[in-house]
Amino acid sequence: MKRTYFISDLHLGARSAPAPAGDTERRVVRWLDSIKEDAGAIYLMGDILDYWFEYKTVVPRGFVRFFGKIAELTDSGIEVHWFIGNHDIWIFDYLPTELGVIVHRQPEIKEIGGKKFFLAHGDGLGETPLSFRFIRSIFHNRLCQRLYSAVHPRWTVAFAHKWSAHSRANGEEMPYKGEKEENLVLFAKALLQTEHIDFFVFGHRHIMLDLMLKKESRLLILGDWIKLFSYAVYDGVNIRMEQFETE
Repeated sequence: MKRTYFISDLHLGARSAPAPAGDTERRVVRWLDSIKEDAGAIYLMGDILDYWFEYKTVVPRGFVRFFGKIAELTDSGIEVHWFIGNHDIWIFDYLPTELGVIVHRQPEIKEIGGKKFFLAHGDGLGETPLSFRFIRSIFHNRLCQRLYSAVHPRWTVAFAHKWSAHSRANGEEMPYKGEKEENLVLFAKALLQTEHIDFFVFGHRHIMLDLMLKKESRLLILGDWIKLFSYAVYDGVNIRMEQFETE
C-alpha cells in the first residue's frame, strides 16, 4: 500500500518562531515534494497555521506556497486530511473548497491499512482546567465567531498572535511529564480500558513521543516544526517517527 504520513504543529506564520519568516513554509513544501510519490494520504494533525480566520469575501495574507502545494497534491489524487487544532480552529469552507482538504473538527477513530487509529490534535482531551474548557467553548461558539469577524483585522490579527505566543509558552511546549502525569497518555490508557486502538496519533504538545501502551497499542505525539521538524510515516505494517532536514 501507499504510505500514510502524519504531521502536526507547523505553526506557519508564527511571529515568535526562531526561523525567519517563510523559511519553515519553504521547508514544509520541500518535505511535501519529497513524499508525494509514495504518499496515499497525508494527515495534518492541527495547528498547521499559527493563526487563521476565514472571512466571507477576504483571504488572509500568507501561506501561498503551502496552499499551492496542498492543492497540487489533492489534484493528483492524494488524500489530505486536516484536523483542526487550537490555533487553526476557524477553518470553515474556503480551504476545503479551494484546496480539496478533508477537514475534521472532532477526534476520530479510523481504520488505515487494517489497523485502528485514534486521531486527534490533542487539545481538550482528558482532564483539562476549567478555564481552558471555557475559553475553548468561546472560540468554538458560532455567535462569538460572527462577532469576532466584525472586528477589523488590524486589531484581531495582532491580538491573535500575542495569544498564540502566550499559549505555546504556557503548556504546549512543556517537557514530557511522564506516563503518570502526561494528559494524552492518561487519556489513551483510559480509552484502552473499553476499546482496542492500535495507534494513537496526537499533536499539540510539541514533543516527540513514541510510547508502547500495551503489547499491541502505541501512542505517538508528533513533535513540531518550530524546533523538531518531525513527522510519522505508516507503511501498512510499521509506523515510525522521523525528522526532516535536521542534519
